[in-house]
Amino acid sequence: MNDTLLEVNDLVKHFPIKGGILRRTQALVRAVDGVSFSVRRGETLGLVGESGCGKTTAGRTILRLETATAGEVLFDGTDVMSASRKKMQALRRDMQIIFQDPYASLDPRLTVGESIAEGLVIHHLGNTQERRERVREALIRVGMHPSHMQRFPHEFSGGQRQRIGIARALVMEPKLIVCDEPVSALDVSVQSQVLNLLRNLQQEFGLTYLFIAHDLSVVEHISDRVGVMYLGKIVELADRLELFRRPMHPYTKALISAIPVPDPLKRRERIILKGDVPSPINPPAGCRFHPRCWMARDICRTVEPAFEKKASGHWSACHFADEVSERAA
Repeated sequence: MNDTLLEVNDLVKHFPIKGGILRRTQALVRAVDGVSFSVRRGETLGLVGESGCGKTTAGRTILRLETATAGEVLFDGTDVMSASRKKMQALRRDMQIIFQDPYASLDPRLTVGESIAEGLVIHHLGNTQERRERVREALIRVGMHPSHMQRFPHEFSGGQRQRIGIARALVMEPKLIVCDEPVSALDVSVQSQVLNLLRNLQQEFGLTYLFIAHDLSVVEHISDRVGVMYLGKIVELADRLELFRRPMHPYTKALISAIPVPDPLKRRERIILKGDVPSPINPPAGCRFHPRCWMARDICRTVEPAFEKKASGHWSACHFADEVSERAA
């Protein structure tokens, strides 16, 4: 059996900006601009970056909730981008998503049981009694009581709503779950509960996660490998321990420096990035990070660095990756 469940090759998603009387395309928002990675069965790949870097768009495009501009997505050997509508519907049973906002992702007009069972109804899985039993089991798995099936979303806290969202994805018995910032809207104490729940479910059901987040400490806690995105591109990809021990891109190093240290006697060299993230409508020439990089040189301003392997399982898009890693050691 192929160990790779999801393979993404040169994924591109551009959003047109239209204007004028004829509504012609005047510019493009390059939300995702050539992203490649793979996810092994049973692994958690963390995708991290600042707001607006394109990580959520990448996740939605992989699931074909957004139509890709270019690129290839292979899920369990099937080309997602060229799949027919019938084939895509079958694939969606194995590809689920947990949305960021637990308040907006649940229909307020449906009971919790109806929301969780919606996918089962669409895919004609089981009769009414069987669906009810599967919903009941899913609620128990995520730490909720079966009696909650009859209640409405507004009756629950944010953490409980996110558990309902997890149950909705879990009830389909998927192979892959895209977790789109599933804890960013939750209190810190609730975040840890939801993260531990996701890890326990992964071990129990052999799930594969694409975990999207902007908080590097959360990604460090749950991920096996981590990909760092900046302005529509992945700039570094490595094993979790390797990435945090020896980052090979200045942007990754800056993100790691921002993680709070729980020991008051320890200090970490804080790297403050100057300026704002450039516009994805008109990204800089050369390395996209060079306007904010303290290590930038002439080559960075003119030549875009290739995303290539720098060490075993460690990929980076930086002309001076070895120098960055030496400074981090």
